[in-house]
Amino acid sequence: MKHVVLGMTGASGAPYARRLAQLLVRQDLRLHLVISPPARQVFADELGLRKLDVESLLGQPADNVTLYGHRDIGARIASGSFLTDGMVICPCSAHTLAAVAGGLADNLITRAAMVTLKEARKLIVVPREMPLSAIEIENMLRVSRAGGIVCPASPGFYHRPRRIEDLLDFVAGRVLDLLGLPHELGVRWDPEHDGAWDGGEP
Repeated sequence: MKHVVLGMTGASGAPYARRLAQLLVRQDLRLHLVISPPARQVFADELGLRKLDVESLLGQPADNVTLYGHRDIGARIASGSFLTDGMVICPCSAHTLAAVAGGLADNLITRAAMVTLKEARKLIVVPREMPLSAIEIENMLRVSRAGGIVCPASPGFYHRPRRIEDLLDFVAGRVLDLLGLPHELGVRWDPEHDGAWDGGEP
């Protein structure tokens, strides 16, 4: 069974994180979940989830999810000897981005991210903040140069979204693609899509 780590931090974008978690638990994998205290506040603000456990987050029970304490740096996902198939931080706050870029490991999310990078495994960070300062851009560059993948929560529109859920699926689908996980969300570019430009003169 595959093992994927999902860290949720305190940036706006809780609906992206919840949708990604819902899609991950449908896969044949074990999801290792860490939610920071600021993320819990954002989930309360954006989704009305005052009590944030696995069942309330996903909307259903799931037996393939392990929820860890944010400060539990002794958890198995904090060790490079525990083999995982990648880690996602969604949403990734500017604070967490800076910590990962600086190699800090003062909580389980940043510790697991550091381990993921040093073991040359796939680390995907999903920032949503905008606009970006030079500091945040430089931190993204540092993470990218260290082997991480920066995947901003910037949904496309070529799949003609009609609902907010379509935009959530676009970002979640891109993350699943980066993890090498199958899905049928219909968010990939299709030049045969009805109405697509045929390359001719307008």
